[in-house]
Formats: sequence, C-alpha cells, structure tokens
Amino acid sequence: MCGICGVARSDGAPVERATLERMNRMLTHRGPDGDGYFYNPGIGLAMRRLAVIDVAGGDQPIANEDETLWIVYNGEVFNFPALRAMLEQKGHRFSTHTDTECVLHLYEEYGDDCVEHLRGQFAFAVWDQRAGCLLIARDRLGQKPLYYTVQDGRLYFASELSSLLEALPQRPPVDLQAIDLYLSLQYIPEPLTPYEGVYKLPSAHRLTWEHGELNVERYWQLAYGPKLADSEADLIVELRARARQAVHMRLISEVPLGAHLSGGIDSSIVVALMAEASQGPVKTFSVGFEETAFSELDYARLVAERYATEHHEFTLTFGDIPATLEAMLAHFGEPFADPSALPLYHLSRVTRQHVTVALNGDGGDEAFGGYWRYYLDPWANRYLKLPRWLTQRLVPSVVGALPDRADRPVGGSLVNGLKRLGNLAQVDRRASILRWGSYFAEGLKAELWKPELREMLDLGAAEQLLVERFEGAPAESYLDRTLYTDVTTYLPGDLLVKADRMTMAHSLEGRSPFLDHELAAWAARLPEHLKARGRQGKYLLRKAFADYLPPEIMRRGKQGFGIPVGVWLRGPLFDWTRQLLLAPAGQTSRWFQRATLERLLEEHHSGRADHGKRLWALAILALWADKQSGV
Repeated sequence: MCGICGVARSDGAPVERATLERMNRMLTHRGPDGDGYFYNPGIGLAMRRLAVIDVAGGDQPIANEDETLWIVYNGEVFNFPALRAMLEQKGHRFSTHTDTECVLHLYEEYGDDCVEHLRGQFAFAVWDQRAGCLLIARDRLGQKPLYYTVQDGRLYFASELSSLLEALPQRPPVDLQAIDLYLSLQYIPEPLTPYEGVYKLPSAHRLTWEHGELNVERYWQLAYGPKLADSEADLIVELRARARQAVHMRLISEVPLGAHLSGGIDSSIVVALMAEASQGPVKTFSVGFEETAFSELDYARLVAERYATEHHEFTLTFGDIPATLEAMLAHFGEPFADPSALPLYHLSRVTRQHVTVALNGDGGDEAFGGYWRYYLDPWANRYLKLPRWLTQRLVPSVVGALPDRADRPVGGSLVNGLKRLGNLAQVDRRASILRWGSYFAEGLKAELWKPELREMLDLGAAEQLLVERFEGAPAESYLDRTLYTDVTTYLPGDLLVKADRMTMAHSLEGRSPFLDHELAAWAARLPEHLKARGRQGKYLLRKAFADYLPPEIMRRGKQGFGIPVGVWLRGPLFDWTRQLLLAPAGQTSRWFQRATLERLLEEHHSGRADHGKRLWALAILALWADKQSGV
C-alpha cells in the first residue's frame, strides 16, 4: 500500500514543488519505505511507498517505455501476474515486477477502461502526456481512499484529507449539512467531506481532468440478478472454491503476512483457508476488552488453537483511550464515530510489530447477509402493520421505561432489542440501518441544533439518502435492496474507511478476501433464503464452512467489534466528555443547544437512557471541530 497525491493546473504552469512536498510528507505513515515525484508543465505527482511486491525495484512514479505515461498508485491488484502475461503477449515491455506497472500498461492498451480489468483494491492516477489528461480511479467497493477539490483552476487530490488540506491556501468552510449527516450515520457519506467543495471520489468511479475540465463517472455496479438456480449442494461447492481463490490470491507478498482474527465467522474462515494454503503457521492477531461481555478473545483462541496459529492478543483498557483519539482523528481528517476504530487502531499497532500485511473478514456480512437486522427487518415490517396506537404510543412508552443495558453489545440482550422498537415507526422502513440505530434520529437532531442553524439544514437528508439508494438498487427483494444500500453507503463510508485509516496509521496493509469483487458479485446473485433464513444470517456461508470451524463459532450470533462506550461514558470517560461538550469556547457550543447536551449527559450518567454512542459521536465531533478551527 501507499499514499498518493498530486496537483494539476489548467493553465499549464509548473506545480510548486514545496506544495507537493508538503502534501507528500503528510502521507509518510502510509508509505515509510520511500517517496517519489514527477513534474511536468501543468502536473505534479507524488507518492509514499509501503514496499510489499517487488520490494527492490518497484519505486514510483513509474513510466511506460517512452515516458509519455506516468502513474502513482496505492493498492494491490491481485490478478496482475495474468494481466502481465497477457500484456507481454501484446508486445508491452516491463521494467519492474510490480502490479503498478501492469495498471499503466493496461491504460496504454485500453485507456480509461483499464479499471475494468483490475481485481483488487486501488486508487491511482495516470498522467497521459500526449493527451494532456489525468485519469484517477478508485476500486469497486471502496477499499482505498481518494479525496479531491478544484480551486482556482487547479485540481488537488490525495489519499487522505490532511494531505489535501496541506496544499490549500486556507481551510475551506465547514459543511454543516455534512455534519448533520454524520450525526445520523456516524460517518460522512461519499462524495461529501466536512468541508465545502472538497469531495471523496466515490467507490467504483473514475475521474478525468483534461484542460481544466473535470468529469466523474461510475464504471461498475453490483447487480443482484439474475438469481443463481443451482442446487444448494452445488452452490456450497462453488462458494468454497471462490472463497479459497479469493484468499489464495491475497497471499502474494514479499514481506511477512498474517491475519486479524475477531472470533467471528468471516475472519475465522479466512484464517482457516490461509492455514490450508500455508506451509508454516499463520500469524493471527486479536483484540479484546476487560469488559468480558464485549470481548471475543475466547472465540478467537478456539480458531487459533484449531489451526495451530502463532497467536497474539491485545486487551484494550480505558487508559488507552484519551491519548489515542486525537491521533486517530489526524488520520481520518474528519469526524468519524464508529467506536470500533479504537480497538482496530491498537490491534494494527500490535500487528505491525510482527507483519506488514494482514488479511481480515471485512465484507462478509454485506455479501452474505450477516447483520441481525437483516433477519429482523421482515418481522419489523409486519409489526408496523399493527394499529398505530400500539406501535407509536403504547409500545414506545413501555419499552422506554425498561432499564438501560449499556453493559451489553448491540443485540446482546433482549432489552436492547426491545428498546429499538420505538424507532421503527419513526424511520422509513427502507432505511434499515437507521431504524435499528443508536445515533441521532431526526427529532433529536432538531432539539440539538441551535434554531438559527436548524432552519438552514435538511434534518431528513440521511434518511432520504438511504431511501434513494434502496429505491435505485438493481435488485427486487427487500433484503437485496437493503444489502445494496449497505454496500454503497455503510461499507465504503464507515467500515472501509475505518479499516484503511487504522491499518495505514501503522503502515500495515489490510487485505479483505470477501471484498473480492468477483466473489461479491457472485454472492449478490444468491437467492435471499440462502443469505438470511429464520433467525440466522449468512446461511449458505455457515453451511459451506461448518466443518472448518469450531461449533462454538458456528452457533454464536453476530457481534463484531462491540465496544463498551456506554459503560466508559457512564464511568471513567464521563467527566472528560462533559468538559469537552460543554466548554464555552468549544466549537460544538456554537452549533448545539447547551440544554440538550446537558440532558443527554444526565440521562446517560443516571442510567435512564443509553446515549453512549450519541455522546461518543459528539465527543469525536468536538475534538475534530476544535482542532480544525484552531480553538
């Protein structure tokens, strides 16, 4: 993996070297093994390298034979050996053994359509000297990041926001509508960022810049039909073969390689298939908590013992938190409230002490239907057909009086599940993740924002975004439409942002076999009863790999990186959070009503409500806002 950045000028004037060097220095953590620059009239490209393939000869930028094309590249293309063989047969000559150079020659052969041949995770920029054109592209599912903005006839782009902002003469104004979306979703959805006029290149999109003209277009979309008609037994055989291939392709490396093992089904399958393909023991890494209800270490150990891995564990304690948050935010560059970023940050730090590349189980839930809400949604939709006096008055009043269980993960107790019934009638049924969520609903946001700001905002924008994505899905069933919505919002906006920034913060390359786009496209076409069935998600995946995993793993439900933020914010983090949110000079005090902040703090501290994730989101926002505003 690497970090890339660049500047293109419509007037053809030279790019300021000092500007590009400042941008590139901000990406050093993404590429500690070296840097490289390319300058030509109107263009400047730079990169930082994390050497994984062709360690000795793969420095960038890389040019084609006559130096009319130049590339800076972040990622891995796992089918590059086959691509190279094909290109050599067509007469292309290579000077390195990297996948980077394959991308460049694919552009030489196919132009902008080169991205359609790539199987992997990537963000790259190709400068075509003859055409005076810059092509920037991002992988299909959004594993590698790319930010850009156009100002004064100049296109700036970079792998991280901190690098991009380093080039601008002044920091752009904060986009409060994006902040409102963050309050609902825990992240800012692409293409938005917290800054006006600064954007994320969406996943599965490419950008061209030619003589000052910018064009962004989608080049790929997941489709959920036609449905596969094979027997269940045949589909199991094919799923095993496809998953095995996706894992094996991601084992190519010239540096030490291991795996993140959560104790869940997806990462356990990845470790099992790695062990099957490896001659020596797989190096595995797990993180847990002192709060045993949230810790999955016992389950991870079962898999580690079964496959005799070289296993390493890290236990996260409260003392690791305050000092970590600002460092994490520097890598995100924007407010990002998924609490599981915290353990992943520390897990990646420990992992990097032993290996440079780590496989993981990301993407399995979105491909095969793993979240508990996928099988609860049909029941919820039936529930909403009951009389409104029951669903909107009686049930919310009853469950609202139930004792809070912040000491259990989401879905980890009956109380936690029942307390979400009150949300169902308040949120559009097509916005699945919001109806079951723990962040800010539209009504609570209306109480939070100061009146003069509230009038400027569309407080229903998050819900509308999800509804539009649901309605535009290339799918027919409710489940498939929900899966598509998650794959195009929650996955690239939250999960993959977290995975990229927290691993790359420690110069660790993450690889996700379940995000192989060919595997994901095949899984999308599975009949929905082979995804969620009864009270079980990932039906076919579980059945296909039942003999690979300990029975305790197969029986347990979905937990993920559940984080005890509710407990922490009721105890050791409460005073810190209160001081942060209510500071008179803080930026959030200019946006939000103090009375609402005080009520949320008091209700949570007293145990009358679990506002843990809401207060965490506000605390993260306050840290980011105060830092970026210079408070």
